[in-house]
Amino acid sequence: MEIANTPEERIAGIIQSQREYFLSGETLGLPFRKNMLKKFAAAMKKWEKPLCDALWTDLHKSYEEAYLTELSIVTGEISNHLRHLDKWARRERRRTPLKLFPSRSYVVKEPLGNALIISPWNYPVQLLLNPLVGAISSGCTAVLKPSPYVPNVSAVIGEMIRDTFEEHYIAVVQGNREVNAALLKHRFDLIFFTGSPALARTVMESAAKNLTPVVLELGGKSPCIIGRDADLRTAARRIAWGKTLNSGQTCIAPDYILIHKDVRDRFVRAFAEEVRHMHGNNVKADRHYVRMVNDKAFERVSGYLKDAELIFGGECDPEERFIGPALIADPALDSPVMTEEIFGPVFPVISLDDNGKPFSDKVIEFVTSREKPLALYYFGKESDGWEIIRRTSSGGGCINDVIMHIANENIPFGGVGNSGTGCYHGEESFKAFSHRRPIVTTGTWLDLPFRYMPYRFFKFVKKIL
Repeated sequence: MEIANTPEERIAGIIQSQREYFLSGETLGLPFRKNMLKKFAAAMKKWEKPLCDALWTDLHKSYEEAYLTELSIVTGEISNHLRHLDKWARRERRRTPLKLFPSRSYVVKEPLGNALIISPWNYPVQLLLNPLVGAISSGCTAVLKPSPYVPNVSAVIGEMIRDTFEEHYIAVVQGNREVNAALLKHRFDLIFFTGSPALARTVMESAAKNLTPVVLELGGKSPCIIGRDADLRTAARRIAWGKTLNSGQTCIAPDYILIHKDVRDRFVRAFAEEVRHMHGNNVKADRHYVRMVNDKAFERVSGYLKDAELIFGGECDPEERFIGPALIADPALDSPVMTEEIFGPVFPVISLDDNGKPFSDKVIEFVTSREKPLALYYFGKESDGWEIIRRTSSGGGCINDVIMHIANENIPFGGVGNSGTGCYHGEESFKAFSHRRPIVTTGTWLDLPFRYMPYRFFKFVKKIL
């Protein structure tokens, strides 16, 4: 199946109609926003089976994994916004200093306006529709651009949105990078992009021409650090789950392991056992094991196994685009597998020791010598994990776990540096699509003369400023 490009003229018409609709003020009222969120929730229920069927067709993603990692996150986000929207959108009273007497100060939350949301293929439902929740709750309109690499999912999403919302409010635009380029020619009030740092540079360059703010949710090489005192069984189970989830095609998947040399072999054995426990002796036969999205991705990821010292797994089947979980030992640090985001189930294992310098110092030196990752994971004593977090930087992370920080809607999710800018989830999604507008209102019953020329009583005024 192929997705046809939406014509440029149609794109221009959609953007213009959304601009006019936003300016009408229809999206501003809280009753409207809540009603649209409820319609969205109903649509997620109505279209659950078509979405899950499409995820299976495009990615071999089981119903259980599709629901847990895609649909439930969106429906949970909608419920969270419905519960808290009144509070988040409320005008906030702020303290006013004496020098502004007799004034009162407020912060008003207003929608940015017309938003563009561009999503990738790896979690094609969640990463497109979760930001949409924030756009709706804040009062914005939105143009959605799904990925052409998952054509069945993109087609179903297009049908779902057309069935649920008016095009002048929420619309889907389909196609390849030419369509992205056509969209980015237009002025939006916010661009929300999830994808690679390379494509993010193109987005930022286009946004800069119109001074359009951006939220960039990117990726990078997220380190997974295993100390000598780690609970290896638990670490192996959680890491094996995090690396095989979506077959490693997760922006916050652990990308490579830094492990104390004394526990490497025990970890490898534990990892192999946990993979077999989760996926069986024949991983390819497991219906929960996702495939590479296309032949290009298969060739790239399987290429990392060439000339590598394979210490576990690594089975490949090009016809099914299947790559089994693989551990490779101590690859060259300037090799592609250690300089590119892997985005697959191949796992480099770098052994470090305490010779000449403590393990933690070597880890910190290694991590800080590279671009800031989207996530950082540490297994071992919690106090050591906090020390490594204090001396490094990442978008987010976990101590003695992986991935799970994305599941808490009460904390922000986003990158830093090369792994992104801005954040969302929960209230942060509302804020991402909103402008916090400061307003001062001043009474007319008193008009102090101090601020007016010729600045009488200046010495007194200077003391209270």
